Amino acid sequence: MNKEFLNVIVADNDENTLIFFKNIFKALKIPIKVQCFSNGKDAMDYLNNEDAVVPEVIFMTYTLPGKSSIDCVEEIRSKTKFSNLVTAVYSEQIPENEIEEIFVKGAHIYMRKPDTFEALKKVLSEIITINWQYHTSGLNKENFILKVR
Repeated sequence: MNKEFLNVIVADNDENTLIFFKNIFKALKIPIKVQCFSNGKDAMDYLNNEDAVVPEVIFMTYTLPGKSSIDCVEEIRSKTKFSNLVTAVYSEQIPENEIEEIFVKGAHIYMRKPDTFEALKKVLSEIITINWQYHTSGLNKENFILKVR
């Protein structure tokens, strides 16, 4: 399946993080359409709308207000409409057992949020590039998981 761009959602209540993500995506060579939400409830309300464009990737902060990232991942995994949606959860340092829970609930990617803009740019570029390759080649994302530090 060939597409001209990736649809991406970012859900985070930190406005600076949303701006960083948007600026990084804009600078990539891969064309990306990004939508931002400040909480999990609004992101899921959008996704559950019949007219919504289901994105290829959703990035969510672990401490998402309104509806937790774990609840969002569970809801996404429970609906076939989202079977091709790659879920990425990111956070500052959290315990290993919580990272394991993120994967058990169905997230594809866990990303420890880097301390610098340059490091964030590098990690997001890697994640987007991998997803673009999967997307454009039609590879099966069923068993795709990734932990980025």
